[in-house]
Amino acid sequence: MLIEVERQDDVCILRFEGRFVTGTDPYYLHAKTEELKSLGCNRVLADLRELLAIGSTGIGFLVRIYSTVTKSGNGRFVVVCANRRVLDVFDLTHLQKAMAVVPDITSGLALLRAERAD
Repeated sequence: MLIEVERQDDVCILRFEGRFVTGTDPYYLHAKTEELKSLGCNRVLADLRELLAIGSTGIGFLVRIYSTVTKSGNGRFVVVCANRRVLDVFDLTHLQKAMAVVPDITSGLALLRAERAD
């Protein structure tokens, strides 16, 4: 499991690779959460295109980041995902009702930037 954090203007992009399942190092996840907080982004794009599988640990991490980002009224969170296995988990857990899920980076950035203009 690898998580990269990158800032592009006013958007933080979290890129996920591998399998985000039970057993993922909790200290690593905490460090990534702190890294994101230190950047002060209130617009986050979670890029799950390279994520092979997601379990409860991954869902919990995404929900925690989503909650942190959106607790202020102007925070926005968008997920980019085209992997059917991961999308099935989003459907099963009804996460797509809380989080915007789009198929590509361009759509995700456009959605975040359109919301900024509102």
